[in-house]
Amino acid sequence: MTAPLVTSTPPGRDTGGVANDQSPVGVPVPPVQTAPASYQDADSAETQEWLESLDALVKNAGPRRARYIVQQLLQHAGDAGVPVPGVVRTDYVNTIGPAQEPEFPGDEALEERIANIDRWNAAVLVSRANRPGVGVGGHIASFASSATLYETGWNHFFRGPDAPGGGDQIFWQGHASPGMYARAFLEGRLSEDDLDSFRQELTGPGTGLPSYPHPRLMPGFWQFPTVSMGLGPIDSIYQARFNRYLQNRGIKDTSSQRVWAFLGDGEMDEVESLGALGVAAREGLDNLTWVVNCNLQRLDGPVRGNGKIIQELEGYFRGAGWNVVKVVWGREWDELFARDTDGVLAEAMANVADGQWQTYSVESGAYFREHFFGSDPKLAELVEGMSDEQLKGLRRGGHDPRKVYAAYKAATEHKGAPSVVIVQTVKGWGLKSFEARNATHQMKKLTKVDVKEFRDRLGLPIPDEALADLPPYYHPGEDSPEVRYLREKRNALGGSVPERRDPNKALDLPDDKVYAELKAGSGKQPVATTMATVRLIKDLVKIKGFGERVVPIIPDEARTFGLDALFPTAKIYSPHGQRYEAVDRALLLSYKESEQGQLLNEGITEAGSMGSMIAAGTAYSTHGEPMIPMYIFYSMFGFQRTGDQIWKFGDQLGRGFLLGATAGRTTLNGEGLQHEDGHSPLLASTNPACVYYDPAWAFEVGHIVKDGLRRMYGQDAENVFYYLTIYNEPYLQPAEPEGLDVDGLLKGLYRYAPAPQVHDGAPGAQILASGVAMQWALEAQQLLAQDWGVAADVWSATSWNELRREALSCDAHNLLNPDGEQQVPYITRTLAGTPGPVIAVSDYMRTVQDQVRPWVQHDFVSLGTDGFGLSDTRGALRRHFKVDAASIVVATLMQLARQGGVKPEAPREAVEKYQLGDIRAAGAGNTLGES
Repeated sequence: MTAPLVTSTPPGRDTGGVANDQSPVGVPVPPVQTAPASYQDADSAETQEWLESLDALVKNAGPRRARYIVQQLLQHAGDAGVPVPGVVRTDYVNTIGPAQEPEFPGDEALEERIANIDRWNAAVLVSRANRPGVGVGGHIASFASSATLYETGWNHFFRGPDAPGGGDQIFWQGHASPGMYARAFLEGRLSEDDLDSFRQELTGPGTGLPSYPHPRLMPGFWQFPTVSMGLGPIDSIYQARFNRYLQNRGIKDTSSQRVWAFLGDGEMDEVESLGALGVAAREGLDNLTWVVNCNLQRLDGPVRGNGKIIQELEGYFRGAGWNVVKVVWGREWDELFARDTDGVLAEAMANVADGQWQTYSVESGAYFREHFFGSDPKLAELVEGMSDEQLKGLRRGGHDPRKVYAAYKAATEHKGAPSVVIVQTVKGWGLKSFEARNATHQMKKLTKVDVKEFRDRLGLPIPDEALADLPPYYHPGEDSPEVRYLREKRNALGGSVPERRDPNKALDLPDDKVYAELKAGSGKQPVATTMATVRLIKDLVKIKGFGERVVPIIPDEARTFGLDALFPTAKIYSPHGQRYEAVDRALLLSYKESEQGQLLNEGITEAGSMGSMIAAGTAYSTHGEPMIPMYIFYSMFGFQRTGDQIWKFGDQLGRGFLLGATAGRTTLNGEGLQHEDGHSPLLASTNPACVYYDPAWAFEVGHIVKDGLRRMYGQDAENVFYYLTIYNEPYLQPAEPEGLDVDGLLKGLYRYAPAPQVHDGAPGAQILASGVAMQWALEAQQLLAQDWGVAADVWSATSWNELRREALSCDAHNLLNPDGEQQVPYITRTLAGTPGPVIAVSDYMRTVQDQVRPWVQHDFVSLGTDGFGLSDTRGALRRHFKVDAASIVVATLMQLARQGGVKPEAPREAVEKYQLGDIRAAGAGNTLGES
């Protein structure tokens, strides 16, 4: 049973700060913990004394005091190692009290000036990007709220790439990117022209700056794309986990490196943001620190107008096993808390909804005095003698560098669990007309009044006349105290961040021996391309000096795909090893976990598996260690389910192999609509970094993987990744043909089976097929020859996508060179001079094949599996979708009849001969393999 969102109490009862009818809604209240009935009380008299003591405390000191004592007892018991339920939610105050705060190690005044300069330049950058004639947008308010969070990290915590042991990996909040650019400008890494090129990557006066962190667009600067909200959080968890994987497997010492993720409170509504918290906790990722900037606003308004997002998040994180550090109030509140001996201030804070706190942010000190402190005589007494201006100056904790430093220090020193620093700020802080407004996220321009007020508040020496037109950038000078200070700090921490490096460390690639078995075929043994691919993975893993860099990734389907053979040898990675006797330990393929395990078996989480794919596929940059992720999954649950992460993988310049197994709409025939993939090639085609193949034969898989390894891990490595659709239907795998056109195979098309000899003058046709459709095409080739006297060539279309991509490149060249030599696409050249129509078939939607139609100079027809999937035999499904051999024959005859190559009635006769309208007449087809 889950806890209720709101716990009601009788009217007028003092709850001591616990939720009541007037409390903010949406804050989970932990259920009452009771001892199980089976527990035998060893000393009931002692137990009764404790209970009576509590009753007396409640009666004499009140519930508020009793609650405080119980909380302290629970905390003390936990510290003493007593296994009691933890406190899931604490008071709405800072976790670290003034007495526990460490000494601030820097020049606070100087750091504040640096932060103010960054605030100014970040705001001006966006404002100038919206000048007349440009108007490209941008966001001002996010960095304005988080500048102190970043500045504290830059000066004291963020390890740069030259730090001993390697730098930190930092997932910057996407909407705060202007602040990162502003800091880089102050450090001398970007110029004014560069700043004026924000969101103008083609027409700006300097180096174009992408709107958000995009490594592909700015590969020397950004490491991680984070603005697709929710993906930064989950991927940061799997990055921290992969760092431990590298450490435990002895590939790299990552013990000095930390993963930071800067997130927004509104972003926490994304499923991916909170969905993997348990992974980080159970793996003990104390190398991970999240900073959640709670400015209490999302894009349109309050995150929790009627609730308290900080308290809600604290419950989630503590409940998941994270170390939580809250930074709610600045130092100006410390004295008020010190004078509050009754706890009335903390209780009042707990009962104010976030929407009201936002109102306090924009209203005057007098309003704050009346509506907050005036609600209770004891509160009013706390602020006697304070002016309205002083009340207005009571800062939120995220704008106080001492509070932020104390929280970061505590988080980074915590052992055994990941840490989250939950910080309260004001969105748009420092910009009077922006602060805490519901529309502040969409506010992109500074008025002249805004500019002057902002300059004055930040204390920058910019004269009024400089503000007459576009506001200027401000740089205090190379020899200024600010620049010298920040460079000294960054040098001590290992260099500037963000920064991305690519050492281009080529691997010694396997020789042809590893592909020999696939080239030999399967003899009399039917083998699916999934099984052939898995066999290749096993062989690659065994290669000394290379195999340890292969990272097999599976979302709890290893047995489905045959990867369970790696369990006893490569083993499954677990930071805790295996602390139990496996139930199948006597079997040859027993389940084996190990701290040095190579296989990442992620459980039932495609999103988590992609998190590992991204971390492994970018290790060549983040760690200077090329790793080769090979992530195998149900093809339906790749580009469809985690397509945004795959897009992010391309943005992050990731390398590796995505293996869409059990592919096709009729091949995984028993699973039905939800599992049958008929469109992933189309989704793959939308990702410019994705090199897609749909191999029919095992030897094709070998050549594709070999070329992929060369392109991604050889000399002059390319920033691409491979996607192969492979199938669960076993059939006889032929040996590699003599004189195989490997170049054509890799380009996407080669003639596999030339037309059989029929008779002189026989009409011809071209059948293009990919994947399992090759079986139907070859059968159709024989039927056409035997029954209709048609000589058809069968071509293996290993990649419709790559054929189209190459043709588009030719078109682009020709458009710019109308009078020059015209490039002819590969598919056009290859099919030129061949007789008859072209019939293109796959186990996917017709649109997959239709991609190449514009460049085929023949009559063209495609056959595909448009529509939802169904459960039935493969034969029935293929007849239903009209892609089987008989359907290919009829489609070919229809085209030939129009051309005069066969008699007009031939198509109708074929329909009747093969009973094409009768699904039952097709038979069951191939019933082998997992279905």
